[in-house]
Amino acid sequence: MAEKPVALELKNISKSFGSVAANHQVSLKVREGEILSILGENGSGKTTLMNMISGIYYPDEGQIFVKGEEVSIRSPKDAYDLKIGMIHQHFKLVDVFSAAENVVLGLNEKGRYDLAKVTEEVRRISAKYDFEIDPAKKVYEMSVSEKQTLEIIKVLYRGAEILILDEPTAVLTPQETQKLFAILRNMRSDGKAIIIITHKLNEVLSLADRVTVLRKGEYVGTIDTAGANETVLAEMMVGKKVVLNIARSEPTDAADRLDVEGLTCMNREGMEVLSDISFTARAGEILGIAGIAGSGQRELLEAIAGLQTVSGGRIVYHDPKTGKDEDLCRKNPMQIRELGVRLSFVPEDRLGMGLVGNMDIVDNMMLRSYRKGHSMFLKRRDPRTLAQRIIEQLEVATPSASTPVRRLSGGNVQKVLVGREIAASPTVIMAAYPARGLDINSSYTIYNLLNQQKESGVAVIFVGEDLDVLIELCDRILVINSGHVTGIVDARHVTKEEIGLLMTKTEERAANE
Repeated sequence: MAEKPVALELKNISKSFGSVAANHQVSLKVREGEILSILGENGSGKTTLMNMISGIYYPDEGQIFVKGEEVSIRSPKDAYDLKIGMIHQHFKLVDVFSAAENVVLGLNEKGRYDLAKVTEEVRRISAKYDFEIDPAKKVYEMSVSEKQTLEIIKVLYRGAEILILDEPTAVLTPQETQKLFAILRNMRSDGKAIIIITHKLNEVLSLADRVTVLRKGEYVGTIDTAGANETVLAEMMVGKKVVLNIARSEPTDAADRLDVEGLTCMNREGMEVLSDISFTARAGEILGIAGIAGSGQRELLEAIAGLQTVSGGRIVYHDPKTGKDEDLCRKNPMQIRELGVRLSFVPEDRLGMGLVGNMDIVDNMMLRSYRKGHSMFLKRRDPRTLAQRIIEQLEVATPSASTPVRRLSGGNVQKVLVGREIAASPTVIMAAYPARGLDINSSYTIYNLLNQQKESGVAVIFVGEDLDVLIELCDRILVINSGHVTGIVDARHVTKEEIGLLMTKTEERAANE
């Protein structure tokens, strides 16, 4: 059988930022009618490479060929002209515009846009690839899945034949992921060349035809998925044997540590973001929280940490030191911490809330505990030693502990943040997406650190987006949708599909069942 024509080829591509080489002599090919997955650890240069293909960066060395012709891509417009489109992890849509308006936004057309024609073309593309989208629907009314669909339609409308998707399933339910995969397979059948960046090895194996692996900015190899498995791919990524299993232990002495009863919260606009939330978090247990992005997970953790105003209900902390019950709703964040609760919070916005970008790793270690002239870290251990331990244990790629955090890659920032939170010795630790953006090896390091916390008697509340991990890591899983609890399930006896249904269940359906 003849090989399909090569749609895109990179030869010896290199890109450096100062003294840091993001890519060095990388070569790869993607063919028409093929899905190629790009795998690599954090800092391996995947996103930099894709940004050069899509015109955001320009390579220092090397050549790019589109359909056999050497090209120069100096801007996103150049990429579009070459029929290359990138769907970024963070969507670039205007909320108050409709789907059709977003599709033509930025296109250089003479005169007024004919929205009727645009709408007709959006419907044609949707029918061809089995998209489900209403061209007249406003973006602010759309689900995450619909927004992603719109981003794909945008690049197809512009005539893209080569599509790049960066972590496309990060915030999708299992059902939405399967729907996306069906669409991508339809596009492959239509001859599109598709490049997908994902950290989920099971998705790579089920969707991609071939996998190209990068390590520390360099090309390692390309293999057919038909002859690969998760262990082989992980070993190619990290260059050594990797154990891909979470050693979940049975909870012992699972005493109630935190009781949330009828919790209700409003946002600044007066809209209810949490409604009548009730659950118990126990010492020596990992309680997972699952939900579509924006369902209230963040507000729930902020309410427990004292960062969100509570309009109804109680949050009762059972202090293991004094035996007393404390209502956290009556306390500010500092008082909650001074109780010895140490509700550690790993936020979704790592540099916005979690760390100070201009400070180095050592100073960020001290932030959590240094106040009023004294510090737990300064009394018990030198913060520099702590920083060095976290750098070594989590393999943080940094020139030194004195490097400003803003100069680290996103994944390495996340490692510093998670390491600092766990090092604070809490009795309850709340971790929101602690492995978001981390490669497979680092992710499993974090999961096993959380498991160690559980085994030492800490109550762990884990908010995650990978349902496979939630099921493998947690003891129980609380599912939340639009600020309501739609179910609490035993992680040892539940399927991804059952959780996915709970994630999309309405309050009315939950009440009727």
